[in-house]
Amino acid sequence: MAPPFFSDISQNINGLLNRDYFHNTPTAFSLRTNTKSNVNFSVNARQNVRDGPLITNMEARMSDKATGLTYTQGWSNENKLNTRIEFKDLAPGLKTELASTYIPNGAKTAKVNLSFVQPFFASRCTFDLLKNPSFVGNLTLSHEGTVGGAEFGYDIISGTLSRYAVALGYSTKQYTLGVFIDDSKLTSVSFFQKVSQDLQVGAKATLNPKISSNVNMELATRYLPDETSQIKAKITDIGKLTVSYKQTIRTGITLGIGASMDALKLNEPVQKIGWSLNFSA
Repeated sequence: MAPPFFSDISQNINGLLNRDYFHNTPTAFSLRTNTKSNVNFSVNARQNVRDGPLITNMEARMSDKATGLTYTQGWSNENKLNTRIEFKDLAPGLKTELASTYIPNGAKTAKVNLSFVQPFFASRCTFDLLKNPSFVGNLTLSHEGTVGGAEFGYDIISGTLSRYAVALGYSTKQYTLGVFIDDSKLTSVSFFQKVSQDLQVGAKATLNPKISSNVNMELATRYLPDETSQIKAKITDIGKLTVSYKQTIRTGITLGIGASMDALKLNEPVQKIGWSLNFSA
């Protein structure tokens, strides 16, 4: 089995801490459809701040399994064009991707992404072609549940190393441990445990000496009452409590509701509340 990419070494705990809480988007809506001809359409809308405008994006995705070519075109209500062209298996395990964004009279980006996966290692690199041409690459190796990786950024114009990071993880069927360190001395230690088929728990400790000498702690849990619903909760060392509930109303329709509050001042109003409605067909 191939190891995860560098950004996915702590995927379990990051998903438990950051995904499906809904409180940061007062309103979110998505619609996805699939066709037999491998053409998929989606519409995503979200409101980042209460009483703010909806940011909406329409996207079409066309793929040809015979050639491994996938073309994705998106257009947002901010008149931003997002284009992605992917080529899979040009060589065994190799994927090439060209991604660009275009805003008339505004910012433009163009990146080339390469990923290469083999049974014992995974590598990914990104070339930023327009914005201060640069290169970011990473590599992970694994052996019997242990995975280690490194990532670095290189400024092509100045010829200097712009950043670097290392990570180490260990996984079994029941739990995952992870350590992450980067060049700015940001350090995080995490654990994730699958207590049962219905219950997951995890915690993460992070030290960022540029911001504070204190260690920030987060504790989260996910519970599945049945096959159609989930309950999530997390709390930080400063007492910020976030809870969410996600329900599959029927096949292809899910509703999520989330809220955050100060657990040390429960008499005060809820700080944030949001919801998300998703359709897929």
